[in-house]
Amino acid sequence: MELLFVVVIAAGLGLGVRMVVPGRSAYGANLIPAIAAATAAVVWVALLWLGWTFDGTWIWVLTIVAAVLTSTAVAVILPKRRAESDARMLAELSGTAKRTA
Repeated sequence: MELLFVVVIAAGLGLGVRMVVPGRSAYGANLIPAIAAATAAVVWVALLWLGWTFDGTWIWVLTIVAAVLTSTAVAVILPKRRAESDARMLAELSGTAKRTA
């Protein structure tokens, strides 16, 4: 049951990250919350497998921090990469890209 709680909390914080970090028009509305939720689920289960207990403070802290940091990193990096990729594709499709023969 705690896994569900931590995933929902992480998704909510991921939604907050999406609203705070600029460039959100470069990706879908659910991408950043989904990344935060997936990260939280993976970290939570990994820590449980390592022997941490679900009622400890540090498993919650580490899981939430990992989810927020991961979603923030993706929210910062993705718009820049998307703009570069879009510019490269536009140049290729419009015929202005350098041609190597």
